Amino acid sequence: MNLPESTDKGLHGFHPAVSTWFRSTFPSVTNAQAQAWPLIRQRRSTLIAAPTGSGKTLTAFLAVLDDLVHQGLANGGELPDQTLVVYVSPLKALSNDIQINLQNPLAGITEHLEKRGLPPLVIRTAVRTGDTPQKDRAQMRKRAPHILVTTPESLYVLLGSDSGRHMLASTRTVIVDEIHAIAAGKRGSHLALSLERLQGLCAEPLTRIGLSATQKPIEAVARFLVGTERDCAIVDIGHARPRDLAIEVPPVPLSAVMANDVWELVYDRLAQLAREHRTTLVFVNTRRLAERLARHLSERLGKTAVAAHHGSLAKEMRLDAEQRLKAGELQVLIATASLELGIDIGEVDLVCQIGSPGSINGFLQRVGRSGHQVGGTPKGRLFATTRDDLIECAALLDCVRRGELDTLHIPVAPLDVLAQQIIAEVSAQEWPEQALLALIHRAAPYAELDERHYQALLQMLSEGYNGRQGMRSAYLHRDAVAHTLRGRRGARLTAVTSGGTIPDNADYSVLLEPQSLNIGSVNEDFAVESIAGDIFQLGNTSYRILRVEAGKVRVEDAQGQPPTIPFWLGEAPGRSNELSVAVARLQGQLDSLLGATPGDLQPALDWLTGTLGLNVASADQLLDYLARSRQALSALPSQDTLIMERFFDTSGGTQLIIHTPFGSRINRAWGLALRKRFCRTFNFELQAAASENAIVLSLSTSHSFALDEVWRYLNSNSAEHILIQAVLDAPLFGVRWRWNAGVALALPRYTGGRKVAPQIQRMKSEDLIASVFPDQIACLENLAGEREIPHHPLVEQTLDDCLHEAMDSDAWLALLRRMERGDVRLISRDLPAPSPMAAEILSAKPYTFLDDAPLEERRTQAVLNRRWSDPQSTDDLGALDADAIAGVREEAWPAPNGLDEMHEALMSLACIAAGEVTPQWAQWLQALRKAGRAYQLPNGMWVAVERLNCLQALYPNDLPLLPGFDEPWSFDDALVEVLRARLSGFGPLTLVEIAAPLALPVVALTQALARLEQEGYVLRGHFSPGVGEEQWCERHLLARIHRYTVKRLRREIEPVALQDFMRFLFDWQHLSDSTRGQGSAVLPQIVGQFEGYAAATSAWDTDLLSARIKDYSSTWLDDLCRSGKLVWTRLSNKAGATALRSTPVVLLPRSQVALWSGLTEPTDSTTLSPKTQKVYLALREHGALFFDELVHEAHLLRSELETALQELVGAGLVNADSFAGLRALTTPASKRQARSSRRGRGAFVGGMDDAGRWALVRRSAAAAGAHTAETLEHVAMTLLRRYGVVFWRLLEREADWLPNWRELLRTFHRLEARGEIRGGRFVSGLAGEQFALPEAIPLLREVRRRPHDGSLIAVCGADPLNLVGTLLPGAKVPAVSGNRVVYRDGVPAAVMVGGKQQVLLEVDQQAVQQKLIRR
Repeated sequence: MNLPESTDKGLHGFHPAVSTWFRSTFPSVTNAQAQAWPLIRQRRSTLIAAPTGSGKTLTAFLAVLDDLVHQGLANGGELPDQTLVVYVSPLKALSNDIQINLQNPLAGITEHLEKRGLPPLVIRTAVRTGDTPQKDRAQMRKRAPHILVTTPESLYVLLGSDSGRHMLASTRTVIVDEIHAIAAGKRGSHLALSLERLQGLCAEPLTRIGLSATQKPIEAVARFLVGTERDCAIVDIGHARPRDLAIEVPPVPLSAVMANDVWELVYDRLAQLAREHRTTLVFVNTRRLAERLARHLSERLGKTAVAAHHGSLAKEMRLDAEQRLKAGELQVLIATASLELGIDIGEVDLVCQIGSPGSINGFLQRVGRSGHQVGGTPKGRLFATTRDDLIECAALLDCVRRGELDTLHIPVAPLDVLAQQIIAEVSAQEWPEQALLALIHRAAPYAELDERHYQALLQMLSEGYNGRQGMRSAYLHRDAVAHTLRGRRGARLTAVTSGGTIPDNADYSVLLEPQSLNIGSVNEDFAVESIAGDIFQLGNTSYRILRVEAGKVRVEDAQGQPPTIPFWLGEAPGRSNELSVAVARLQGQLDSLLGATPGDLQPALDWLTGTLGLNVASADQLLDYLARSRQALSALPSQDTLIMERFFDTSGGTQLIIHTPFGSRINRAWGLALRKRFCRTFNFELQAAASENAIVLSLSTSHSFALDEVWRYLNSNSAEHILIQAVLDAPLFGVRWRWNAGVALALPRYTGGRKVAPQIQRMKSEDLIASVFPDQIACLENLAGEREIPHHPLVEQTLDDCLHEAMDSDAWLALLRRMERGDVRLISRDLPAPSPMAAEILSAKPYTFLDDAPLEERRTQAVLNRRWSDPQSTDDLGALDADAIAGVREEAWPAPNGLDEMHEALMSLACIAAGEVTPQWAQWLQALRKAGRAYQLPNGMWVAVERLNCLQALYPNDLPLLPGFDEPWSFDDALVEVLRARLSGFGPLTLVEIAAPLALPVVALTQALARLEQEGYVLRGHFSPGVGEEQWCERHLLARIHRYTVKRLRREIEPVALQDFMRFLFDWQHLSDSTRGQGSAVLPQIVGQFEGYAAATSAWDTDLLSARIKDYSSTWLDDLCRSGKLVWTRLSNKAGATALRSTPVVLLPRSQVALWSGLTEPTDSTTLSPKTQKVYLALREHGALFFDELVHEAHLLRSELETALQELVGAGLVNADSFAGLRALTTPASKRQARSSRRGRGAFVGGMDDAGRWALVRRSAAAAGAHTAETLEHVAMTLLRRYGVVFWRLLEREADWLPNWRELLRTFHRLEARGEIRGGRFVSGLAGEQFALPEAIPLLREVRRRPHDGSLIAVCGADPLNLVGTLLPGAKVPAVSGNRVVYRDGVPAAVMVGGKQQVLLEVDQQAVQQKLIRR
């Protein structure tokens, strides 16, 4: 941990002015500072590794500033006009920051110098990045700054100009910040060479100081910093520090794609968290999501409180967002990786990460942005967006708990970067070849560079990249005699203007008219495909496109209209190796836990919550998903278990999915190579896609093979060779080639001072490849065999990047070797429908879509494929439906209807055995024989004359052949043809069943079936339930059986629109005119539907019941209560409302009171007022008492007793025999009526004496804890009885003490598996699963057929059917009995809220308003 050290010890040897300033500003010296300062003062190169927020920048700077102070004072208070310190930071934004961070110490130290009467020392700093204006650059040339703050690219540019080289030659110290952010890519290799070139300019060895977050292996980073054969001190504080981390999941179950409705819940939760904290930083993985979140959070928190920050925004807008966050004006900043590095953004209280960031280091960096001050505790929340994402998030927290880190992979000697740096260095001064090589070897990434590659590069640079243009594209003069290198004319300009390694993605700048203000940039593909008038979003403002020009998109402010086009293409990076290992480890661990106790999830749940520390909501979802997958696949994929599954899709093709949790870099390699291997075997191009957890191959109807063979398709000895040939076909190669050729300056980005247009750059890239590697874009017909790869440095580098950066071919080959040795368990499954894990890759990413169904239907795929039953049952679900098999058999067998059709049946089946002929058929066959169109063979087989030649090969006979149908057949071909025809008329058959009617030897049949299998015509497997032997089935029939199996339950219903669903609800709840009840006999049924529904006391009589029963009288409700059938009470976890009138009460059957009251916590009687406690004790002692008895027992006045009872009722502790008691309590005494004065409408409100006895509510003995299965089932069935169809959006009006949807969902699944209810899609336009009572389905269908009649129905705000704003569009109507909603044909027509009327539909306004007012 970065604990404070004693200040004096740390500051020993510092100049008094420096140490006094430090003491006056900071409480103490941190551990990192105490260890690093002595080393830096000895001018030793040092690498400081410490977590974000531990004062790293000051650690490096203070020792250096102190050195400058000593030097200046020794020099008479003056420093020479030379650059002494170069500070390199990977981000432009960081450099602004550093200058600010330097200003404070410099000002402070100068002040302390003056106090001591010493000459004020001027230490100049300057920033030099790509954004530095020309004026400042000129100033810098005139007077060199002492401290130069710059980026790797700008350092390279300075090293390429004479003035820059002159300025840098005096450097003594180099500080490289956030070194981990660049070391792992080509930018790092580029910087390593720039630092060696800088060292070559300077007379004495540079002191190099590196600042980094903790990395693994730290030695590699140190070596990278100082170069080869130089020593480097390492100060590693470690990265372990207390962190407050947790996973957030929405209150509804996650699926394969997050639906928009669920996103709304995520936005709400984010807004809630943002309100609870001062500043919140939200990290997302794509710019597109950053824009979406910015828009939705601004709607919730206000536009000024939210800002976005990502690479496509103009730098002014980004800087503005950073400054506002620092100043504390922003509540929420939404950022992509652009804020991950150490930009000091002030104090952040909470970091939210949406979706797993894909790497451990990235996550630690991001979470480290909160609690950024020394000694703060970072607080982070991970929002899982899909089920796979949840697994990854859990694995990520596991890695953090174990203290693991990603390994840093430093590229080995990239040649394209080297080519650029050689051109830049040689064009600045002449170099002997070997001396230059020695300089290159000193840079760590190039320590192993061999002579052969070096010579090949020099040859390419001095002879030109391609032969056709001769020497014109060469950059160097090479003196072969003296072995020296000099730059050509123009080489220096190209090297300086086109340098750097950040690939050009050809972005278009976005200009806001009329000011022509640059507000950001967009991707080229996006710009080209959009048209004028489209609206898109950048920052949290939307813009309308005016026109698209070359390289520019002109826009105007769209005044907050919602965007019409999505923004950006997918751009999230792949998952790191260590995180992939952790995902595999987590799945392996759960696999063994679930395998140990089949059907019992508790041990696994305990492990997830106990050891991994997940919250119950996340652990539940995770297990639910993995237990189902394990049931379908029989295991879970992990480090040493791989699973392959195959199933039919709706088109009759098959999908093959390999579950490999090894991350997309390995999966991409495997997928590409497998695709190539399939292409060669079956001579057919197929689609493939690879994600982090799986590879999917979409096979056509002509592929058929035994599944187990696929594991052996690739051999580790030849696999890489196949992969290279596959990569050459992939779009990846072309893109990487363009990048590399650009970096190596073969395709300069600027010519003649102007930027080369992206489309021309692409054409030039193709020309270059044509001359260097002609096979790559040759005509396929002229290619014999494989492509010959030329020996060319750039081709070699491009392949190397594809294999080892975009993919990880070494790890993939190691995996293949493990498989060959038998270290990995390989499981293959043929399934009727995709397993839950497969559903994920099939529906999650747009590029893996298998059909053109719109997304609305695609979400349902997640529901429809949910035939994997409850994870707690362990039956096998791989079997096909016996009815479906029987149905397909019946359809496949011919049903002729006359002579010609009988002949056709003979043709399609090739032959019909005697045992298969029915009496009717026999007549037709005899008629055909008379006409000479069919024969009966000696063995009883019937055959059409056109097929006779084929069957003679199998059953020799001397019947005459028909001319034109008489070529001879070989036995093997004839058998294959006959089997092909016969199998088209049957479902699945065993070998014996196939052979019996044909009377042929089984051996011959086996060979013929194998040939058919190879063609993809038949498939083998165990298809019929309960059949032990292997069966064969014709492919299209099997696909049909699969389809019928899946569709059997789905055939029931097509979803209805929301409007029809509302009309159905009015019927179901007896609100529509035709269904309203009459007479007291219907009351129990109607009240039964309301079981457990909480509504205000006053609403029961006046609104809810009277709306559903025509001649309702309140005494009926009293009678039901008095007879003991019904009980009223209040259920709540909160204290009672102030006015009892508006306190929600529920009506329950007496038998179920204990069950319902178990859902809430009992109110603590000690919190009641003293008088109320007296009443409570009296009732507890004496049991049920009448009102006057209570007055006597409690010694209270009548009015005091009424107040006490009101409090007890509000607390849910007491109720009365009849509803009249409640009515009396809520009505002022003056309004109550005596028994005799009964007249007029309205509920009869009697006095207290009509209430019957008062008693304590009986509660269940068990405390409210985890809900039992019986409770959940009762609640689930009650909700179904109330609404007929249930889904999560419908339950927003229900009480908050109900079990949450996730718990109920499992119960619904269980009820569905038992066949008591139906799951499916009943109402369209909604995400998530839906369930219905079987009897509700025909009614729902009937409502859809019924024409609209313009009927108006009014409900009060407290009614369960007040669904405006929850299920239906519009603003919510508060659930208060005074509010009203009028529906016309199921669509909200008018609302009255707080006495204000608002008409929503333009029809029948008068009638609608009357409905609003009529009580």
